[in-house]
This record gives sequence, C-alpha cells and structure tokens, in this order.
Amino acid sequence: MDIFLLILLHVILPVFFLVGLGALLHRIFHFDMNTLSKLNMYMLLPAVGFTNVYESQIDGDVLLQVLEFLLLQNGALIAISTAMAKLLKMDRSLAATFQNTIVLNNSGNFGIPVSQLVFHQQPLGLSIQIVVTIFQNFLTNTYGVFNFISADEKKGKVTAEFLKNPIIYALLLGLLFRSLDIPVPSFIWNPLQNVANAFLAIALLTLGAQVAYINLKQLPPLLYLSVFSRLLLSPAVAAVIIFALHLEGVTAQALLIASSYPCSRNTALYALEYGHHPEYAAQAVFVSTLLSSVTVTMIVFLSKILF
Repeated sequence: MDIFLLILLHVILPVFFLVGLGALLHRIFHFDMNTLSKLNMYMLLPAVGFTNVYESQIDGDVLLQVLEFLLLQNGALIAISTAMAKLLKMDRSLAATFQNTIVLNNSGNFGIPVSQLVFHQQPLGLSIQIVVTIFQNFLTNTYGVFNFISADEKKGKVTAEFLKNPIIYALLLGLLFRSLDIPVPSFIWNPLQNVANAFLAIALLTLGAQVAYINLKQLPPLLYLSVFSRLLLSPAVAAVIIFALHLEGVTAQALLIASSYPCSRNTALYALEYGHHPEYAAQAVFVSTLLSSVTVTMIVFLSKILF
C-alpha cells in the first residue's frame, strides 16, 4: 500500500495535473496544435536528447547486461506488435501508431521517479533505469520515428524525412561529446538545460490539449489491446527473458519494473506531428498512464517476490 500511495502522489498526480491543465487551457484558448507540435519536435526534444546522453554515467558491466536484455525484449515486442497489426489487417498508418504504443514506454518522467522511490536504498536500480531511458530515447527517435514516416504515402521520401529529424543529430552529438569528454561552454549549456527542463511541462500540456475533447466513454476496442500489451504483456515478455538470461537481484527487479511503464508521451507527440491517428495515440497514453498506478505497483510487488 505504501508504494502504491507514493507512486500515486509523486508520479501519477503530478502528471495528470499538467495533462488536466493543458486540456483546460486548450478548451479556453484553443491552442494551435501545429505550433505546439513543432515546439516539441524541433526545440524541446533535441535538448532533452542531448543533455540526457551527455550527462549519463554508465557502468560497463551493467551496460552490457542491460543492453542484451533490452535488445531481446524490444525485439520481441516489435515482432509481436507487427504480427498483431498484420493479423488484424490494419492499414499502415494505424499499424504504425499501434506498434509504437506497445514498443515505446514512458521511461523518463515516469520511470525515473518510480525507480527513485523503489530503489532509494539501492543506487544500482536507478542506474539501470537511466540506461533504459537512454535506450528508449534512441529507440523512440529511430524505430518510432521511422515507423511513422514509413507509414506515409510518400514512400520514396522515407529516408530523407527521417534524416530531417533533429533529435537524431542531438543524440549523436550527445554521444560524441560524452565519449570524447568534450566540455560544453556554459553560455550554451545553461540555456540548453533550461530548454530541456521545460520539456516535461510542455509535453504534458500538449498531451492535455490532445485529449481535451476525447470522449472516454467511447474508446476504440483496439485501445484496450494497446494498453494491455504495454502494461501486462511487456512485463510478461521481460520476465521470460530475465529468467532465460539468468539475471538476478536488483538488476532483474529493475528490468522487470522498467518493462511495465505506460505508453510513451512521445508517441502522441510524433503521431500529432506526422498525422497518424493522434487521437488514438493520446488516448493510449492517457489511459495507460491512469491504469499504470495499479499495474506498475503490482509489478513492483512481483519483482520483490520473484527476484
């Protein structure tokens, strides 16, 4: 019960406060969603990507274990979600959004606070979550973006559109500067951090604007499959891989918990930017985040029992 209340008070309620505020403000002032999308895509996301990678502290042994797990787990989710989309005969646009809601999770502003609560006496758990967050950033802005772009009717321009995305270069620059220990001048770093710090609030306000007129009484049936797969199927797949790799202790606990987080808010942002069922994506983020207060607490409890 204690961990449930902590997650609810320190993670879920702050998230929904900003989402609710965004919905309210959009109903009053009617935001220009295209402007919000461009602000997130071309300014805030690149700043977050660069600072996240540049500031990371990763232990080599932990990194290898975690990367092996992440490649297997996300590869399995990509295969499963692709098979589901084909079996349900979705068009390419809907399939792209559906697959991204399952594969990509909110490991940043949701996962890191949860890990801080769960592993406050075991720093390794938080370190693993930071590795997972960085991996998810790369996956979101490579697989996730390419998935949306490739669903566009302009098939011949997929690579060109992909290479126009600034987050790709922000992540690569962050990796380069981190690897070579290149210092960033304070007159650049300080405003960069200010922009990165603004991302969480603006992204959640944008999500609130996206769901402002959603009728939660008429959710599409497919949404339940997305939410079920993200919150329950993903940790089930993770548990199988953890046992197969013979991972134990805090490492196993952290990876199982990290697999259970709700749909990534960036899925909704990219769906809005590229015009692939943005309402469906926003619904998936909203509902999965709401239900995750229960499901993530269950997974935290199970992780302590299993490992």
